Amino acid sequence: MIDFQQLKNDLQHTPISHLGGFLIDAVSNKFANYTHGELAQWQQLLDSLPAVDASHIDLKDGVNIGSAADLSSQLSDNQVTQLIDQLKTLHPWRKGPFNLFGIDIDTEWRSDWKWDRLLPSISSLKNRTILDVGCGNGYHCWRMLGEGAKLVLGIDPSQKFLAQFSVMKKYLGQSPVHLLPLGIEDMPQDMENKGFDTVFSMGVLYHRKSPINHLMELKNLLGRKGELVLETLVIDGDENQVLLPKGRYAQMRNVWFIPSARALELWLAKCGFNNIRTVDINQTSLEEQRSTEWMHFHSLENYLDPENINKTIEGYSAPKRAIIVANK
Repeated sequence: MIDFQQLKNDLQHTPISHLGGFLIDAVSNKFANYTHGELAQWQQLLDSLPAVDASHIDLKDGVNIGSAADLSSQLSDNQVTQLIDQLKTLHPWRKGPFNLFGIDIDTEWRSDWKWDRLLPSISSLKNRTILDVGCGNGYHCWRMLGEGAKLVLGIDPSQKFLAQFSVMKKYLGQSPVHLLPLGIEDMPQDMENKGFDTVFSMGVLYHRKSPINHLMELKNLLGRKGELVLETLVIDGDENQVLLPKGRYAQMRNVWFIPSARALELWLAKCGFNNIRTVDINQTSLEEQRSTEWMHFHSLENYLDPENINKTIEGYSAPKRAIIVANK
């Protein structure tokens, strides 16, 4: 499922070439310690996917691979139906959307909307080495490649996300984009400024018991003068406002700290970041996060007060997300 040789080749001639052996060992140890899971099932599914050549690939305006004509010219109707069934086996599809040979994988999140909000306010990704922490199925990793990145590494411990990513990787070929089933705690603890040009952490901070430690971990993974792109839940308020939910927040169990954007800017400054700027604050809409044919579990509308969509079902302010950019 992971092409370690391609990973090593892509790392060559980058400032992070020294990570090759470390990352391979980390993934090997992670796989060795899995006592349960569905990796074998996902690998079997990937091996059974039909070979289809894509007539075109567009990663600039979305993740668009081939066309419906590619399927009709290369597969029978039964094979097309089987392919769609195989893709739906990987439900739930959270981040996206993807268009794979005309198959519209309409994911829970319109992750393209978030991308459109942040892209004008970050440094050009052209020829940069990028780390996407908590990348899910790697949707944004492909968009980073579409912006000209030299190498993109996504990390996320979910086996199913790895399988979803591997579907796209199969049809996109030898692209310098890799997803490893690791958490940030599995990454090197001392990069000595030999880190990534850009590090993304989107939708992760509020799941960490120690947000300051997370910010310091992100800083450690950046190269000298590297850029952090941080997206997370926020509340309204001044630099002293932080919400610590008593129980769940919007039905999420593991939400620890939700600061105001101004408080988060202060945290980043105390961690040694500079050029800190909040570039977007946006309340998540029912159009941006919702149930679909490809993710038919409960979604945002089930987590809000039915009498007031500006409140969560627990009575907190509805989810609002900020994008903050900072430099090491």
